[in-house]
Amino acid sequence: MNMIAHVTEFGELGRQARVARGLGSPFVADVLEAGQRQLRWAPRTAGFFAEWPDNPSSAALAMRFNAALHALARRNRPAALGALYRGEHRDFDGAIRTALADNDDFVLGWMRDTPQTNEVGRAAAIGSALMVVRARFGLPFELFELGSSCGLNLNLARYRYDLGGIAAGEARSPVLVAPEWRGELPHVAPIDVVSARGVDLHPLDPSDEQTRERLFAYVWADQPHRSERLAQALELALRYPPRIDRANAVSWLAERLAEPQAEGVCRTVFHSMVLQYLCDRDREVVKAKIRNAGARATAERPFAWIGFEWTPTRSEVRLTLTTWPDGESRVLALCHPYGNWVDWRG
Repeated sequence: MNMIAHVTEFGELGRQARVARGLGSPFVADVLEAGQRQLRWAPRTAGFFAEWPDNPSSAALAMRFNAALHALARRNRPAALGALYRGEHRDFDGAIRTALADNDDFVLGWMRDTPQTNEVGRAAAIGSALMVVRARFGLPFELFELGSSCGLNLNLARYRYDLGGIAAGEARSPVLVAPEWRGELPHVAPIDVVSARGVDLHPLDPSDEQTRERLFAYVWADQPHRSERLAQALELALRYPPRIDRANAVSWLAERLAEPQAEGVCRTVFHSMVLQYLCDRDREVVKAKIRNAGARATAERPFAWIGFEWTPTRSEVRLTLTTWPDGESRVLALCHPYGNWVDWRG
């Protein structure tokens, strides 16, 4: 069996289809399963899968593939694929075979770039963690985000939240984030942000049409509420443009943490679904720099670290919080990867 035949029969798309189905997205699961069967019609894309040197799940190769097909469907290219996504027929294999055969280079181009989901749904979990920190220190925040993408979650203090029937955030915001809430109810506190700044190797511009196309393509096609929320968050970002630096996260973080911290402000580093894209060395450097900054924290200048990340085994997504000067670490919640539900541990 040659390499491409092997990846077509035993590949990542089939494995991630089972994950998507378990996460409540049967349409995406059907797309990925058909993609697995028809991948041979796009030999360059199949070769990309076959030659990938690292863990394809950590690199989200299946989600890149799914987004490429969604982008083609939104362009109605080919018409059969657009019709499939509009629910006009159920011939997944026929539509996807034609799409792959005619658009191998397009799909390959999407595969080469890391995902840009910038999922606003994760803001509920991250915002809830910030409220825990606010209750702990009673101070406003200076936020630093790693892997900001379009920077939509830098605006999280401007969003409105329904957390298990508990209202939080900006009451008049057009952006409502309302995950299914499980477990204990959160303690509500103000999310006061003095400044918010992020970094990304390829920051996206919310006013750019290609950016918007990319973000909408990464939304799963059978979850229209996410697309509606994304549209609202993008419009809000036009009114309140996020500040994002184009840089390497490791060096950028070192520079930010070396800057003086104002008294009476809680400096906070947060990230969501970012660490998996860093090499092992960079990941450990980031963690070490955060811990070193935490070791310098005082009661007047506290420090917090919030992570929304897969566990190393990719068995669950954890919302974690570490605060200094005490250095206390805890798992606040288990979460749906896109924030659809939050199982709060508090």
